Amino acid sequence: MPMAERCARFAQSREKALELFASKGFGQVGMRELASHLGLAPGSLYHHYPSKQHLLLDLIEEFYDERLAALRRIAKRPGAMAARVPRIVQAHVQLHRELPLHFRLVERDSPCLNEEQQQQVARLRDAYEGQLLSLLGQQTRLDDPAVRAAGHALAALLNSAPAWLTEHVPHQDGLIEHWVAAAIERLLPCPRPQALAG
Repeated sequence: MPMAERCARFAQSREKALELFASKGFGQVGMRELASHLGLAPGSLYHHYPSKQHLLLDLIEEFYDERLAALRRIAKRPGAMAARVPRIVQAHVQLHRELPLHFRLVERDSPCLNEEQQQQVARLRDAYEGQLLSLLGQQTRLDDPAVRAAGHALAALLNSAPAWLTEHVPHQDGLIEHWVAAAIERLLPCPRPQALAG
């Protein structure tokens, strides 16, 4: 089988695993059931992942890679600081549309990882929150515990807000943008919040 076809099949298997974990809950799925769901022999699955926690970690890493990539694209775009808040909101709403199962999996099942894997996820989360704060003009204050806590709160808002609102809510992006701008104004000490909320 050509390498491209093998890679495509493996990507499909990961998507099926994500769907199974999201629907049943990670803790409710055993390796044999997972292998059966993917149409693989258990040995084939163990060849790629020594445990289902390794597969979960791989899916969570994929999630953070996508989020960091979205923030990097925003950072590369020219424009005033005031344009970044709507871009950040739009990027997160789009990620919610593209990766809804990832958001659910990360929120609900990250505690199922072992301690070392959870530390790895914490490093990914810190990198994402640091990039988010940098986009909002906090590069020189990332070691300030209050700023770090603000980054965590803003990230939680961006992760949860699109799920709180249904598609039937008009101007969903605008409402989330308003919440984020208000949170920035309350949480971040500098730069001046008015410059960000514009």
